Amino acid sequence: MSIPWGVGQIILKRAQLMPDRTAIIFEGQPVTFKELNDGANRCAHMIQKKGISKGERVAVLLGNCIEFMEAYLAAAKLGLIFVPLNWRLMAPELEYQLNDSGARMLVVHDQFLSSIYQIRATIKVEDDKFIYLKSDIPGQPECPGWAQDYRSLVSGQPAGEPAPDSPVLFEDPLAIVYTSGTTGDPKGAVLSHEQTYFKNFQVAIYTSGTVEDVVVAQMPLFHSGGLFIVATPALNVGMTVVMRRGFNPDEFAEDIERYRATIVFALTTMWKMILATGKLDQIDAGSVRCVVGGGERTPPSLFEELNKRGLQMQQGFGQTENSAMMLLPREDIFRKMGSIGKPGFFTDIWIAGSDGKRLPPNEIGEIVASGPTVMSGYWNKPEETKKTIVDGVLYTGDLGYVDEEGYFYIVDRAKDMYRSGGENVYPAEVEKILAGHPKIANVAIIGVPDDTWGETGMAFVQPHPGQEITADEVLEFLTGKVGKFKYPKHFKFVQELPLTSTMKVKKAELREQYARTL
Repeated sequence: MSIPWGVGQIILKRAQLMPDRTAIIFEGQPVTFKELNDGANRCAHMIQKKGISKGERVAVLLGNCIEFMEAYLAAAKLGLIFVPLNWRLMAPELEYQLNDSGARMLVVHDQFLSSIYQIRATIKVEDDKFIYLKSDIPGQPECPGWAQDYRSLVSGQPAGEPAPDSPVLFEDPLAIVYTSGTTGDPKGAVLSHEQTYFKNFQVAIYTSGTVEDVVVAQMPLFHSGGLFIVATPALNVGMTVVMRRGFNPDEFAEDIERYRATIVFALTTMWKMILATGKLDQIDAGSVRCVVGGGERTPPSLFEELNKRGLQMQQGFGQTENSAMMLLPREDIFRKMGSIGKPGFFTDIWIAGSDGKRLPPNEIGEIVASGPTVMSGYWNKPEETKKTIVDGVLYTGDLGYVDEEGYFYIVDRAKDMYRSGGENVYPAEVEKILAGHPKIANVAIIGVPDDTWGETGMAFVQPHPGQEITADEVLEFLTGKVGKFKYPKHFKFVQELPLTSTMKVKKAELREQYARTL
């Protein structure tokens, strides 16, 4: 829709309506809506003075912090495209995403400078647009000569509203969020202002959110969950978000009591760690009325353990391309155990057969979706977009079915992606790197259940004839090339891998082999 309105209006309106109400509590320090809006405006003026115009990309490599939100909201106000980078990635992965997006500016935290040193000469960020942000973590490097200090740059800027080059429209792109691709190359999901607003409305309906709510969620802001399921919808409604620089299970539980949290977001892996501390038995969680979680395979025992402590976790389903697609109603948590819920208010979801037509209840097919919460497409990848969005319908790549009452269930993933600790891992990305090892003839990785992380990788490695290779050698070869969360945890060395007539590995057969060893 060509409506002159964007996500930047959220913080402006909240600053006008409730300037002194707390928007974010970061590491115990409250920040009001007015203060957050003023900070975003100063950042926007700084970016404009750098000569960056509407539609151009600004990237951040930051831990959770107020400045992350300032840069995001500043980009939204100016019609720039925000590119949040995953700080768990290695330098070559960051290099690809920065160059693929064509980011002109990069804001980087001191603790991640080492990665940028490695790639500074090969990325397209301009020399005067490397922006350094100092954290309060001891022992981190000071601002290098090739960068400029964020706080020094914004401190003298006006707090008034910036004027974008041209009106920011509802249909304009807001962000590019990268998700690994099944071919080994990451894909940038383009999220628009319009899509983000409808997602705000959908999350507000899920949570029955009001301005009186306090949200505790220690999810990383670079992730679509942290930024587009928690932070943006919360600010839109006028909630207060309790934010930490990173996840700490003890602190998470203590924050529930300390701030009288009413809404809590945490992935299954996070809940396992929180329960392991025993802190939930030492706090008063009686203020919590809504718990949203899941994000990976969740055992029934976890729902039961949380329920004993008065926390009824509602599991949902989504992906970067269309997050917060559905949620299981609270009253159905145990009646429909294993279900990922019903479609959200602004998302139509069904099960499609191989011909694309809707399948009847209890027949397995691909989970597909349409509606205003679906991404615009993949950045610079028109062919990938055409494969994923067909006639306005998003093909998720997940296999599932719907029962007679309209509740959805995931059976398997049509793609090989698995989720480890809430992070998507695509084996093809790791397989592509290992294919370059001089001792490896072929390799295939599958996701297998893991008590701590939900799923982890198992690598079936076929060495070249006459060669021997160890797990340590494989991991050493991966060092510095992909994030450690993508490393396989288990290894099986084989003389040959089962192949199709087109020389593709039969991963279904590998999964059967693995199942037989249990």
